[in-house]
Amino acid sequence: MARINWKRVRPTCISHAMELCIEYGRQKHNLSVDRIADRMGLPQKWTLYKWMENGRIPSIEIPAFEHACGANFVTVYLATAAHKLLIDIPVGKKPVDTDILTLNANFNDAISLLTRFYKGEADMQDTLSALTNTIESIAFHRENIQKDHAPELDFGTEHEDE
Repeated sequence: MARINWKRVRPTCISHAMELCIEYGRQKHNLSVDRIADRMGLPQKWTLYKWMENGRIPSIEIPAFEHACGANFVTVYLATAAHKLLIDIPVGKKPVDTDILTLNANFNDAISLLTRFYKGEADMQDTLSALTNTIESIAFHRENIQKDHAPELDFGTEHEDE
């Protein structure tokens, strides 16, 4: 399977969100479906496969599932389906130069895809993903600036996305 850019991928349905969580756990944490099910306290992995197949994971299981996988794609999908935007809550730390360069690259990608989309040359899902990624990046930096005067302690809980 091709390497996934986790910062750019967006789930298209609950089943896809669950697949992304499991794949993230596999790639980033070397977790099998058996280990994810075990971390969740499920008696067998087939329960997870059933939930993915019919797209009906019990809402009470979502936090445990995402925690076990180390990714929150189900929550992101649910928010997006409700026309809401989620951002990671920043801790108020000064960005490094690469953060600003990444923001600029996100802008460039989004504008390029938007232009190509209106010409009929770009995929709708790719364009929406790039625009959402850019909006989230801007919102993150906005909140980070607001917290600049009183930064929070970093206990190493940030997810590595790449």
